[in-house]
Parts: sequence; structure tokens; C-alpha cells
Amino acid sequence: QLVESGGGSVQAGGSLRLSCSVTGYTYSRYCMAWFRQAPGKEREEIATIDIGTGTIHYADSVKGRFTISQDNAKNTVYLQMSSLKPEDTAMYYCAAGALVGGSCPDRPADFGYWGQGTQVTVS
Repeated sequence: QLVESGGGSVQAGGSLRLSCSVTGYTYSRYCMAWFRQAPGKEREEIATIDIGTGTIHYADSVKGRFTISQDNAKNTVYLQMSSLKPEDTAMYYCAAGALVGGSCPDRPADFGYWGQGTQVTVS
């Protein structure tokens, strides 16, 4: 089960931190990802972390502004978002899934577990 929190409304240039609490996923190595979906647009993968190795990837749209991190003791993955822009407005989802070819996949279909989503609005 994945439970997200931390969304909300913020002015452009502001910051938010999203949290994703993971329970019941017992694999020692897997991929955690943050996706977002704006109205009328496809779901976009924006950040991934390989839980076993700590390898991280970002989409170009968020690189340098967003930071994904993990707290193994709390079984929680975070997304620190800074320098937010109106175009960051979307529903944000965390997802968990198996590695594909030893790396985090980039397709929503490759992730079997999803959080309920949390809205981020930047004005």
C-alpha cells in the first residue's frame, strides 16, 4: 500500500515536499517513482529511485528543481519540489514496481502499485 501526502497550493517559486509511505512491499530492491498528470495530458514519470542501489533519475522538466529521496527506516520516499512553476500543476502519484533490465522503468504500465494521488497547484 502506498499513501501520499504533502500536496497543496503554492505560489510560483515556492516549495512543497511530498511523502509516500510504503507498506507491505517486501522486496529488498525495487523502483519507486513519482509521476504527475495534468488535465488532458498523459501521466509523466518525473523522478525515480532504485531502492536497492539509490540510483536516481529525473525528467528534464524537473531536473535541478526536484529531489527524490528515501528514508529506509520510515519506509518513505519523498519528493522535494522547489522553484515551482505553474506548469508543475498536476496530480502527483507515487508508484512502486520491479526493475526492468536492472533499472527503473519509465512506463506507468510497469508499475504495479500506486498511491491515491495528491494535488499540487502552483499559481
